[in-house]
Amino acid sequence: MIYHNLYDRCKGKTVTAGIIGTGHFGTAVIIQALNNRMLNVPILADKNLEAARLAFQRAHIPDEKIVECTTALQAATALKEGRYVITSNVMMMMELPVDVIVESTGNAEAGAVHGLAAIQSGKHLVMVNKETDSCVGPILNALAKEKGVVYTPIDGDQHGLLMQMVEWARDTGLEVICAGKTRDAEFIYNRKDRTLRVESDGGITISETVTVQLKDEDIPYIEELPDRKQLEYLKRRKEIAEKLDGCGGFDLCEMVIAANAVGLKPDVPEMNDEILRIPEIPKVLCEKKNGGILKESGIVDVVTCLREEHEAGMGGGVFMVVRCENEYSQMIISTKGCLSNSDGSVSLIYRPYHLCGVEAPTTLLCAGLLEVATGSRRYFQDYDLVQTADTDLSAGEILGNDHDRKLKAKIIPASLVGAENPVPAHMLSGKRLIRDVKKGEMITYEMIEEPEQSVLWALRKKQDLMER
Repeated sequence: MIYHNLYDRCKGKTVTAGIIGTGHFGTAVIIQALNNRMLNVPILADKNLEAARLAFQRAHIPDEKIVECTTALQAATALKEGRYVITSNVMMMMELPVDVIVESTGNAEAGAVHGLAAIQSGKHLVMVNKETDSCVGPILNALAKEKGVVYTPIDGDQHGLLMQMVEWARDTGLEVICAGKTRDAEFIYNRKDRTLRVESDGGITISETVTVQLKDEDIPYIEELPDRKQLEYLKRRKEIAEKLDGCGGFDLCEMVIAANAVGLKPDVPEMNDEILRIPEIPKVLCEKKNGGILKESGIVDVVTCLREEHEAGMGGGVFMVVRCENEYSQMIISTKGCLSNSDGSVSLIYRPYHLCGVEAPTTLLCAGLLEVATGSRRYFQDYDLVQTADTDLSAGEILGNDHDRKLKAKIIPASLVGAENPVPAHMLSGKRLIRDVKKGEMITYEMIEEPEQSVLWALRKKQDLMER
C-alpha cells in the first residue's frame, strides 16, 4: 500500500501512542517514531520502570527529559512540557490524551485487562500481545467496533504480515493453497564440515547454537529434494535433525491468530514443520495432486528453513503457495520471478523478513489517522491453540506458557468453555493442576483451577456467545 497518499489526507494531524510493555518490540516502535513527523510515543508503562527508562534511552532521549509519574495529572503536565513519561501505573494511561494504546506485555491476562480498558476508554488498540489475541481476539475486535475504535494486529509481527499477504493474494484473484511463517531458527548446512546446526533466537541475540555431525548416509537427504521421494526425504531430515528443536507453541500461537483471521486451517494439529530450502516450499506445501503433501488447499503451516552458509535465508518471514485458475496467469507468475513446483501449477510468494517494531509505525498511523486496521477484515475463533502434556504431570503443578517444555502445542477446532473441552493455551499459563495428567493427555477445563477473577476468562465466555 502507498500509505503516504492516505496520510496526506490527514495533514497537520499527529498520532499520540502509549506503549504498555517495553521489550525489544516496543523499544523499536519508540525509536522509529522519532523518525516519523506524524507519530509521537511520549509515554511508556511497565512494571519495571528501569526497562521503560532504558527504552527511551535507546531512542537517545536525554535523561533530563524522562520523568517518572504516578498519577494522570502528573503525566498530563509532563506531556504538555514536552517531556517523556514512564510509569508503572498502566491504567492512568487511559485518562491521558493518547490516541492509540500498544499492548505488548506478552501476558495474556494483562493484555485482556489493558485491552478492554483501552477500548472502554475510546482508544484504538494495537495488539502486539499474541498471547491475548489467540484467546479473545474476536471479542475484543467486536467490542472495539461497538465503541467505534480500531482493534488491530501490528505490522512487523508474522501473523499481522501474513494476514495482509493472504488478503492481497485473494484480492488479486489468487487461490491460497498454503500460507505460513518460517521459524526464526534456521538449519544451516556446512558442506565442508559436514554439519547441520541451528542457531536459536532467544530475542534480539543468538542464545544457543546446537550442531549435529552428519554421517555419510545422511548427506544425500540434506541435498536437493527429489520429486518422487519427498516423503522419504522429509522423514529422514527430521530424524537427522532430531536433536535440533522444531517449532514450538510460540510459533503455533501466531499461526492460530492468522488462521482465524483469514479462514485457513491446519493440515495436522502440530503443523507439518517441514525442513525445506526456499525453492522446495512450493514443491512440498501444495496438494498431493500437484506433487505435494497436503490433502487440500487453504492450509496454514510452519517451515524450518534449510540453507547453506552462503545462501540467503527466510529471516523468520512469511510465505504463500498460490495458484491461478487461468493457465495464462499461472504462466506469468511462474516465469516472472516466483519459484514454482515441478509442473509449474503452483508458485511461491514470500517475504524473507519480519522487522518487528521497526515497521510497526504503519499500523499506529493507520489506526490513529485513518481508523483502519492493518490486519484482516475477518475475526472469528475457528481454531484454538491448546496444550497436551509432553511428560507426566502431577496435581499441584503450575503450568507455564508456550515455552514450557513440559507441554506440547496443537491447533484444533475451537470449543466452548466447558469441563471436558481443551483450554486455550494462554488461558492455562500460571494455572494449577487439580489432578494428575498423563503424557499425551490434552489439558481440559476440569483439570485445572479456574481463576476466581479473570478478565481473560470472562471475555472468553462472552466470546462463546458471539453470533457468527
